[in-house]
Amino acid sequence: MTKRHGYALLAAIIAVIVAISAAIYVGVAADDSPETAVTDARAPHNSAAPASAGTWVGAWSASPAGSEPGTEVNGMAGRSVRNVVHVAVGGTAARITLSNLYGQQPLEITHASVAVAATGNDAAAAPGTMRRLTFNGRPSVVVPPGQQVVSDAVRVPVPHDTDVLVTTYSPTPSGPVTYHPQARQISYTAEGDRTEDVSGVPYTGQTPYWRYLTAVDVLSNESDGTVVVIGDSLTDGVTSTEGENRRWPDVLADRLRGGSDGPRYSVVNQGISGNRVLTSGLGRPAENPSGLSRFQRDVLGRTNVRAVVVALGVNDILRTPNQTDADKITAGLRELTRLAHARGLRVVGATLMPFQGHRGYRPHLEDTRQAVNAQIRAGRVFDAYADFDKALRDPYDPRRLRSQYDSGDHLHPSDAGYARMAETFDVTTLKGAAPAQL
Repeated sequence: MTKRHGYALLAAIIAVIVAISAAIYVGVAADDSPETAVTDARAPHNSAAPASAGTWVGAWSASPAGSEPGTEVNGMAGRSVRNVVHVAVGGTAARITLSNLYGQQPLEITHASVAVAATGNDAAAAPGTMRRLTFNGRPSVVVPPGQQVVSDAVRVPVPHDTDVLVTTYSPTPSGPVTYHPQARQISYTAEGDRTEDVSGVPYTGQTPYWRYLTAVDVLSNESDGTVVVIGDSLTDGVTSTEGENRRWPDVLADRLRGGSDGPRYSVVNQGISGNRVLTSGLGRPAENPSGLSRFQRDVLGRTNVRAVVVALGVNDILRTPNQTDADKITAGLRELTRLAHARGLRVVGATLMPFQGHRGYRPHLEDTRQAVNAQIRAGRVFDAYADFDKALRDPYDPRRLRSQYDSGDHLHPSDAGYARMAETFDVTTLKGAAPAQL
């Protein structure tokens, strides 16, 4: 087979993967328009914020990455799960998305709530913010295996740059828990149905995971749309300080909210540690699904998406045996761009940062990284790019991260490195629609 025919076959295989993945994961659709009805589903002792006009945007999101070990039989039966998530933009109403992607039996949620956290890194709710959630007007919902549900919207004043508590209770065993393992945030559990407990006192269990919850949307006057960042552990922020929201998309969100030259967009983080462009993990559905297979769900399926940022490719080099063909990686990245363009979305990509000194480093892998970056810089992959490689590399040894930006493992950035990534991101490149042809 000639090299030209080989790449043609690769493109055909990629198209089949994308088509299959879109059919596997069927979610319940949510109306992204500002006219979506807002349900006042608060608990009787709470008061709701007055309704207002605004735009539905993604305030927080995390990709379902696999099934939580140790939950194969009982799931979280008999326990309340209180996820703590950080929202950069505020609003007057909220709704959530729950996922049972990796469940093998129906997930019964009999009670769910949303509240603003009283303080950072705590299970207590701010006074007057606890709201009961409903699903099609009912307080309970059953999420079939492999699917997701979106709650009704509920009026609740959500300040920007704050933590939100989303709590669910499941009385019956539901099998494997769909989770996101690298939360960099402590969440909580309590025995029994403590869904509307405001004090947080019963929440004695702690976990570094997010369970079931995959999105929080808000009706906002602070944002005109959503930027979705799809990436790997460098986007997931696995070496950032826990509980302090120092992942680089967090810093980017602060910049966009703070009156930069960029558009008024919120930012949601769809990073999964270890994620690759071309290859998924094992299982059905696949744990750690590839960027290609999850793009429809995790990017195009988010609320009111206006632009896409792609920061993938390092793990295709580091974690795939004998994957040294830069053209295959860039072909996969171009397919992501094509999928976004089909929705009229602009795509900003990122160059691959250096990793000499990491345990997986080999000289020939550096050649592949450089070849991928050359194509990105030549404008043959994305509409625009953020040169994270240039921003964080050691000027005296460009194969390594600069020491102050290195977390210590020579692959993942420090808090300062993550901040540098966001600070050097040209926010004006997020403006506008996709070009007719890359």
